[in-house]
Amino acid sequence: MYDYFVIILRTLVLYASILIIFRLMGKREIGELSVLDLVVFIMMGEMAAVAIENFKSPIFHTLVPMVGLLIIQTILALISIKSSRFRKVIDGSPTIIINKGKIDENAMRKIHYNFDDLLMQLRTKDINNIADVEFAILETSGELSIVKKDKKKKKTNTFTMPLIMDGQIIQANLQRTEKSEMWLRRELRKRGYSNIKDISLCSFQDGQFYIDLIDEKK
Repeated sequence: MYDYFVIILRTLVLYASILIIFRLMGKREIGELSVLDLVVFIMMGEMAAVAIENFKSPIFHTLVPMVGLLIIQTILALISIKSSRFRKVIDGSPTIIINKGKIDENAMRKIHYNFDDLLMQLRTKDINNIADVEFAILETSGELSIVKKDKKKKKTNTFTMPLIMDGQIIQANLQRTEKSEMWLRRELRKRGYSNIKDISLCSFQDGQFYIDLIDEKK
């Protein structure tokens, strides 16, 4: 009877501990979890299961590595916020599956994404005809973002293309817009932005720029 009481008590303590740790890690939906979050979640779940099974071992032997994982995850998350390169290594980058109505099979092969996956995700977006899709972007979360063709206008739809993130030019996106780095710098100077390092985000869509500066440290 005593053993059952200990197991229930340890389960409640571990449940509360994991709940607190997840809250400290920040609010995320399941589909928005990064690779870092997912690894931490799996490891903590495994630790909790082992700790409940081995109820005679001290519970601090489980709580200490859990706190250690929280600290590691927090540090890596801060690095990810500061460094777009680190973020790309950990989370990857979005992949354009359909570009201007044309399926990019090479991009699909690189990420091991097949036509069944594509058609299934299109159906979840209520897209019955693939010909209605102008752009389809597979996000780092695995969700497929869709931009439909605008049949009423001659001009096709586009989507927001980030050209600068965290003070660094994203050359791949610049090439997709068929523009040069010289053009980008010239357009930024026209708008009063001479130093790219000061820009946290610069996106371009339908000839319009959105520019946000890096917040000054207080």
